[in-house]
Amino acid sequence: MAAASQALLPDELVVMKLVWSSLIALDQANQTGNYSVLRDLAAPTFQSRNSAATLAGIFQALRNQRVDLGNALLVTPTFDFAPALVEGGLLRVRGRFPLRPTAIAFDLLYQPVDGQWRLFGIAAVPVANGSPAPPSRR
Repeated sequence: MAAASQALLPDELVVMKLVWSSLIALDQANQTGNYSVLRDLAAPTFQSRNSAATLAGIFQALRNQRVDLGNALLVTPTFDFAPALVEGGLLRVRGRFPLRPTAIAFDLLYQPVDGQWRLFGIAAVPVANGSPAPPSRR
């Protein structure tokens, strides 16, 4: 049995919910220009490192490209590797939504906080199908 302070890998449904909800939160932030909710849903460490204004700057190029991340709800993501626990007990989920003509690649990190997985790092970019996923943002 794992130690109480060590997180267990969540099941597939939880992982899918995390991915979809993170991309939708980012899509809504991009649509409104208000990154407060995305920030507030994240882990405390993410919040302390990223103001809403900082997040707006980070995602400005994505926002300017008018990428509709809401389309991610229409397909099941494919993963570059199985979701895994990495250094520091973080959950890493990297893959893409195989949309046509442009896929959406993502690299997400989650931290366990009070029994829930909370966003710790996020990257999402439009890519040509077959391109590698982006590096994580922390």
